[in-house]
Amino acid sequence: MTTGPVGDEGIELTIERIVPRGLGIGFADGLTVFVPLAAVGDRVRVEITQRKKKIAFARIAKVLEPSPDRQTPPCNYFGECGGCDFQQMKYPAQLAAKSSIVADALRRLGKLDVGEVEVIASPEPFAYRERARWQVRGSLVGYFRRESHDVIDIEHCPILTPKLNEALSAVREQAELGKLRAHEVEAAADAERFTLSTSNGDDELLRCDSLGFEYKFRPTSFFQANRLLIEPLVNFATDGFAGAKAIDLYCGVGLFTLPLAKRFDTIIGVEGSEASIDLARANAAGNGISNAEFVQSSVKSFVASRAARDADLVLLDPPRSGTEKGTIELLAELRPKAISYVSCDPSMLARDLRELVDAGYELDGLKAFDLFPQSHHVETVAKLSRN
Repeated sequence: MTTGPVGDEGIELTIERIVPRGLGIGFADGLTVFVPLAAVGDRVRVEITQRKKKIAFARIAKVLEPSPDRQTPPCNYFGECGGCDFQQMKYPAQLAAKSSIVADALRRLGKLDVGEVEVIASPEPFAYRERARWQVRGSLVGYFRRESHDVIDIEHCPILTPKLNEALSAVREQAELGKLRAHEVEAAADAERFTLSTSNGDDELLRCDSLGFEYKFRPTSFFQANRLLIEPLVNFATDGFAGAKAIDLYCGVGLFTLPLAKRFDTIIGVEGSEASIDLARANAAGNGISNAEFVQSSVKSFVASRAARDADLVLLDPPRSGTEKGTIELLAELRPKAISYVSCDPSMLARDLRELVDAGYELDGLKAFDLFPQSHHVETVAKLSRN
């Protein structure tokens, strides 16, 4: 444990590791201190911003000795913009941090010791993102400033693909001409074009060719923002599973449903969004999939119904907010032979895995995928079987 003086110049400490929310953690004078925008091994002087008993949050006032993992952030807006929080770390260090984040959440919240978690790197750490939500305030177009709802004007974002940066320029031009009335614009791109969300839902469809399928989606549809990792993500989440019946919960436009249709006699996709269900049905038909059924319903209501019984596999990919309260309990009562859980929040995953393990399931496989380089977010897949 590293300690240092407390005074007008702040506290000096060494960052020991990166924990959930992407915060560095260090120790000084009996305090556990959480520090954003840090790298493991940094020796820093920090200023306390919030303190409660022996827990404190702080910001870096000065890097006294930089970690070997620290680099100069390539984005001019980094630190001010709230979009990225890992650009201060070299990419291998980002992957190590995400492994630590997932393992820490599972151990601390789920009481599951999984050892070192493998994280599959993105082939491109920059220029990978094909989806974005921009804030518009008059002629300002960009993202929220870090820890505020003020908008920081962004002319170019290095994590966006070239096509999506074209979209950013187009939105900026409309804003400067006074043609935008919305305070928020959702945008998405594929390899050939970009499109912006519209209030009437008539925005142009985009296309992603992956896994031998053609997926169509809108800017407002739930679809992975980093297509470079779609194939390994879906392959791991579905590999080793086959049988008579599978259920895909939170199916979106059918990303996992279509590959599962090749492995099961029947597949049911469940999604609350009518627009997504319509696209999922169209994607199945367009790819010659005839054994897929799609149900518009809340996931919790469906899991409580007779239609959810007797599944060989349940795959679920909930939003960042997690599953609805009581859904995992109902799912465990259904006793499907296997569960494949895709999660973008390690804390929510840890909570739900604990409940499933307590209900008699065994964790067979776990792997993380870096769909969100330069940020602390990470996608994790856990595969379970009934014990």
